[in-house]
Amino acid sequence: MSKTLESPRNHQTLQIIKSAITSRLLLLSLILLWRTLIDPYDTSSPLDPNCLSTDHQQQERHVIQFPRIGSAIEDSIVWDGVYFVRIAQCGYEYEQTYAFLPLLPACVVLLSRTVLVPLVSVIGHRAVLALAGYLVNNVAFVLAAVYFYRVSVIILKDPEAAFQASILFCFNPASIFYSSIYTESLYALLSLGGLYYLISGASNVAVLWFALSGCARSNGVLNAGYLCFQTMHQAYDAVFLQKRAHLAVKVLIVGALRCICIFIPFIAYQAYGYYNICHGHSLDEMRPWCKAKIPLLYSYIQSHYWGVGFLRYFQLKQLPNFLLASPILSLAVCSVLHYMRSQPEIFFSLGFRASNGEKRPPAASPLSLDRVPESDSSHLKEKSSAKMQDKYTVRQRKQRIKGDNYVLLDEYDSLEKPRYLSTFIVPCTLHLLFMAATAFFVMHVQVSTRFLSASPPLYWFASHLLISRGTGKRWGYMIWTYSTAYILLGSLLFSNFYPFT
Repeated sequence: MSKTLESPRNHQTLQIIKSAITSRLLLLSLILLWRTLIDPYDTSSPLDPNCLSTDHQQQERHVIQFPRIGSAIEDSIVWDGVYFVRIAQCGYEYEQTYAFLPLLPACVVLLSRTVLVPLVSVIGHRAVLALAGYLVNNVAFVLAAVYFYRVSVIILKDPEAAFQASILFCFNPASIFYSSIYTESLYALLSLGGLYYLISGASNVAVLWFALSGCARSNGVLNAGYLCFQTMHQAYDAVFLQKRAHLAVKVLIVGALRCICIFIPFIAYQAYGYYNICHGHSLDEMRPWCKAKIPLLYSYIQSHYWGVGFLRYFQLKQLPNFLLASPILSLAVCSVLHYMRSQPEIFFSLGFRASNGEKRPPAASPLSLDRVPESDSSHLKEKSSAKMQDKYTVRQRKQRIKGDNYVLLDEYDSLEKPRYLSTFIVPCTLHLLFMAATAFFVMHVQVSTRFLSASPPLYWFASHLLISRGTGKRWGYMIWTYSTAYILLGSLLFSNFYPFT
């Protein structure tokens, strides 16, 4: 890549980093403002009972130099953050705590026992754990924004559209959770980083990142779908294009092993829970899930303690929560429908057919870096040159009709903006579709805002609207208004222990 192309991209990367940091500072300022003006709904967050297990003895009580600062930090531990800090402090004490996966508590423990150790005598041990959680998540968010931009540049093939989408991600409607002691930041970093390495050709590195995402959130195992998509296309190329059946078998075996590696951490965590809760007990003493043929601790906890299940949330009293989740779900549906309607051949064939209905050539293999045969290189260069000339001609025509009041996309738009409608977006869209359906039909629907907030197609579609004209651009501004409103509302309600998604 030439320096002329690399320099603007590096500049935009720096802009993304600055925007990500600015958004975190904005959230911190809003949290401090609302905490100063409003009394929290629940004031039990500073409670710090002794650990139950002797393996996690309470830290020796120091004479804290600045107890008011430590108390203020402890007061900021709300909702799920209470569980994560408690797990980092005392381990998994109760059955319901196994709903919270171990990666974030492990990072908190590591940071609190190394870099932040000197602060224990200054603000107290629990406050240091909370501070470690905030540092981990805010740094992870900044890195996630960088990887989001890198993925967007590769898939959209348009640095400007990628930049717009990345700015939207920096100020997304679930921003409060990315700056709190929640797993959204780590999950976003590991998922986006894994996707970046996958489409860059570093599949083994991608597997590691995806596996770690499954240690942050249970839905991290869904990232195995990207590997399945890649494996399908590589096997297709091997059988039908290269006529090498043995290569297809090798591809399928390698792909299966990589997917298994992504599932291993989550399965190991289930086994860890089974050993701690079920092992060594008689059948009469065992919990119900321990006796199941496939003892899945996580699904039992979600169902038993949180009432998660298919259509179990469809109650009239939950209507306000459906309304709260309606903007993000509507955006998800519009993103999927836009791609399906724009490129039905590609979408419904899972990328095996081009938009003109013809079979996909080997050079167009999604999520892989297949080389273009040398015999085709001159033909592609000629075709590219002709297309550029066509674009220039249409651009001239577009400039001549600039004064017209038409809202429909003209031919220039169909040539200039195929980036959002790329084959690479198929697995990302299917991933979003599955998660949106799960959030709507199975989960507590208000969680949708943060559950879907790391899905790139949402922001790609929004950026597509922002760079379009007429009605589309107005809808793009509506998305910005929605994000701004939820940032303000979230920082007000969530930080004061009031319900918000």
